[in-house]
Amino acid sequence: MRTAVIRSQERTVDGHIRAGAGSEDLRDPADPCAVAPRDARELSRQFFRRLAELEEGSREYQYARNTLIEMNMSLVRFAAGRFRGRGDDMDDVVQTGMIGLIKAIDRFELSREVEFTSFALPYIVGEIKRFFRDTTWAVHVPRRLQELRVELAKAREELSSRLDREPTVAELATLMNISEQQVVEGQIAANGYNSSSLDAALTGDGPEHGEAVLADFIGVEEERLALVEDFHALAPLMAELSDRDREILHMRFVEEATQAEIGERLGCSQMHVSRLIKRIITRLRTGMLGELGCA
Repeated sequence: MRTAVIRSQERTVDGHIRAGAGSEDLRDPADPCAVAPRDARELSRQFFRRLAELEEGSREYQYARNTLIEMNMSLVRFAAGRFRGRGDDMDDVVQTGMIGLIKAIDRFELSREVEFTSFALPYIVGEIKRFFRDTTWAVHVPRRLQELRVELAKAREELSSRLDREPTVAELATLMNISEQQVVEGQIAANGYNSSSLDAALTGDGPEHGEAVLADFIGVEEERLALVEDFHALAPLMAELSDRDREILHMRFVEEATQAEIGERLGCSQMHVSRLIKRIITRLRTGMLGELGCA
C-alpha cells in the first residue's frame, strides 16, 4: 500500500523543504506515517500553506504533497474501518480510500476555514462506497436499487429491534414511505450482492450430502428449451422440402389426419402415404443429426 504514495523526491541536505530564496523553511517530519493525528492537523496546515506558495509540478511541491498524503493516512484507515464487516480485502479498501485522500489534498484550500479532516473524510468514504458499488455486486443492478438495498437494511434493523420480529413488507414500506412494490423490488435486487459457485461443496452431517455440490440441487434440465433448439434446427430443413412433402406433414402432424384420409386427398394408397411419410421423416432426421441419424 505504501507503494501508492511512496515519495519519489529526495530530501534536501538539511532535511528542509525550500520554496526559494528568502522563504521560510519547513521542517520535514522524520516519519510522516508515524505522526499523531493531533500533530498531523497542525503540520498539515503548514504544508498546505507551503503548497500554495510552491510551483505545481516542481520537486518541492511533489515532496510536500506526498508528505501530506503520508501524514494523513490515519484518516483512510479510520474510514476503512467502518467497512470492515463487508468481507472484502481491507488492503483493497484502504488503497481505494487513498484515492479519495489524494483528491481531497489536491482540492483543499486553507481559505475554506475548515479542518482538513472534515473536508477529506467525505472524499475518502465516497471513494470507498463507489468501490463497493461498482465492484462487489455479483450481479450488476441499477444504482437506485443498490442504494435502496442499504436503506432497506437499515429499516429492517430498526423495525426488528422495535418489534422483536422480522418486519413485513407493508411495515417496511410505511417506515420508508415507499410502495410495497418498491420494497419487494429492493429485496429481489439485494440477491445480486452475493453469489455462490455452483461447484461449492455442501457440508452437513447427513449422508445425503456426501460430496454433493450446489449445482446438484438447483440445476434442472428444461425440456422445452431443447424443443426450441430443435425447432430452430428443423426450420431450414423444412424449407428445403417440396410443397407436397410439407403438405403431407401438415395433414399428418398438424391436422392429425390418418394415412387413409391423406391417401384419399392425394389420390394414392395408404401404403404409399406410409412410405412417403417415412421417407420425409428420415430425411429430416438425417439433416438434424447428421451421421447419428443414420446409425
